Amino acid sequence: MTLHIFNPEHDIALASGLSNFTAPHAGRQLRHDLGFLPALWAKDGDIIMVDDAEQAEREWHRIRHRADVLLRTRGLLTANLRFAYGKVEVYRKQTSSIDPWGWNSALRAQLLRRGVNEELMPTPAQLQTIRELSHRRVAARLLNRLRVEGTVGESFECQADEEVERLLRQYGQLVMKAPWSSSGRGLRFLSTDRTPLSMQAGWFHNLVQAQGSVMVEPFYNKIKDFGMEFYSDGRGHITYLGLSLFHTANGAYTGNILATESTKRDMISHYLTTTLLDKVQETICDELSTIYNGTYCGHFGVDMMIVASPHAPNPSPLLHPCVEINLRRTMGHVALSLTPKDDDIRGVMRIEYSENKYKLTLQNL
Repeated sequence: MTLHIFNPEHDIALASGLSNFTAPHAGRQLRHDLGFLPALWAKDGDIIMVDDAEQAEREWHRIRHRADVLLRTRGLLTANLRFAYGKVEVYRKQTSSIDPWGWNSALRAQLLRRGVNEELMPTPAQLQTIRELSHRRVAARLLNRLRVEGTVGESFECQADEEVERLLRQYGQLVMKAPWSSSGRGLRFLSTDRTPLSMQAGWFHNLVQAQGSVMVEPFYNKIKDFGMEFYSDGRGHITYLGLSLFHTANGAYTGNILATESTKRDMISHYLTTTLLDKVQETICDELSTIYNGTYCGHFGVDMMIVASPHAPNPSPLLHPCVEINLRRTMGHVALSLTPKDDDIRGVMRIEYSENKYKLTLQNL
């Protein structure tokens, strides 16, 4: 039996590196309101750790029914699950594994306080390795290996003003990124004519002091966000799980397309060749199989984007093949668990906030 945990505050906890970590209010509320999400991929007899078992049960039944009606998923989503609140030592003898949204030191400490078997968790040394692998410099190195014809993208790790100023003169517009940050956070934009580094100097220096460096990238004219989702077995094998076509607003996630893999590939093929997609997917599996061998077991996603070419007058779109690596589950994995049975079915999965709560919604596209 597997114990599942939705801990959406993972990225912020990972950035802190602390065991004694208190998530901000929004993270705590997301965990409370959407704690049932692992039920979408859990197996018969598994347990979902939640803040409110009764609410989680209601939300799970609502989404399961909606998926049956909209996506024809009847029979694909298990009903034999348990939602647990509070201490779970009563399940210790039955629990054989733990599957959280993402592993970090704060979650480990929390589970220990709740009486979960320490042997089922990564060691502090293993968690430190996961944190190091989550640094954006790893994504920058992968990006270099993915640069083939039809792609674009550069990323630089900077520690001094002079490095950033030189890049700003070279590219005109830049994005500065915190080495560890959650989606939509830890970003600052620079431009030679409107936003010089002096306007973000305090942020830059504080971040270098706190996290050691800042990742700096040219600004690209984005056309479309998407990503690829994977699983690492921790023994040198990477499995490709599917495409994730998602929407963002001001850098924050807003929703995912629900469709079959062939339908999603067809949607992306309006911008890029499927040959290029396949080449990038294969290279990611090859490169990360070595890096994650003996270091990371679990789900992860690679965010990408389609961008306008800065060159020819009638340019073809280009692929930025590695905007970031999310060394955890993603909303793309959630969307994959709701894949429709047929190519002619298309939906949208959104997280909406209204009446002081977060809610997962499924709608026709």
